Amino acid sequence: MTTLTAGSGSDSGRSRPAARRPVIVIGLAAAVLLLAAAGPELVANDPLAQSLELRNAGPSAAHPLGVDPLGRDMAARLAAGTRLSLAIALAGSAVALLLGAGVGLVAAVAGGWLRSVLMGLVDLVRTMPGVLLALVLMVALGNGAAPVILALGLAFAPIFALVAAATYRREMAAGYVQAALVLGSGRFALLRRHVLPNIVGALVTQAALVVPRAITTESVLSFLGLGVAPETPTWGRMIADGVPYIETAPHAALVPMMALSLVTVVCVLAGDRLRATLDPLRDTGTPRP
Repeated sequence: MTTLTAGSGSDSGRSRPAARRPVIVIGLAAAVLLLAAAGPELVANDPLAQSLELRNAGPSAAHPLGVDPLGRDMAARLAAGTRLSLAIALAGSAVALLLGAGVGLVAAVAGGWLRSVLMGLVDLVRTMPGVLLALVLMVALGNGAAPVILALGLAFAPIFALVAAATYRREMAAGYVQAALVLGSGRFALLRRHVLPNIVGALVTQAALVVPRAITTESVLSFLGLGVAPETPTWGRMIADGVPYIETAPHAALVPMMALSLVTVVCVLAGDRLRATLDPLRDTGTPRP
């Protein structure tokens, strides 16, 4: 009796933090989205306005996060950079999802030589690291938000292609699909009515895990000067501008570094929570023997 009570109390103690964890993750994700959506409007200073006499000034009442090497308000640039970095990462992930899932499903449905060709191209793209492939594409496409989004989409599309193809094969082996085939349903009808709705969860989960990687890749491109226009505030550009003054004005580089790290961690936690929610094979909390 005592053992059951202790075990019950222990399980309850373990379940309470687990129950609060989604609330914390959702709160952090909502805060990041709020900063991206309304941050630039809530900050009074102009992210592009320069005050050269205040170059590298530390935090003050007028500039809570300090001033960068060109006299621009760090808080205003951080808020504007959050919006731009998230927008580019989300758009790039959406392009990767649509392109990769389309290629993976076409290859899985068609089969034969077309599948070999398409998945061979996917494997060829996968051999290159995402950042390196994005760099090559940016050199070919030029600077700007649209080339960055396209480069991110092409770099991460193979991930979605593999997920879509593997999930399609898993669903096609399920009993309800086999029964529909016996009843005379065509493959494309099965794909549209039965298989595709069950693939969406896996693709959305993968997209949530790709977004933080896209944010980091966009910051690397901006750091190397291959992203958007030089005057446009992005985290990577802010880090590049502040690194030469890391000893005399550490806030100029540390502020965007901390923002990038925090948002990346929040996106990873949100993606992991989404995966645990949408995964049909997740642990349901059944006691183990």
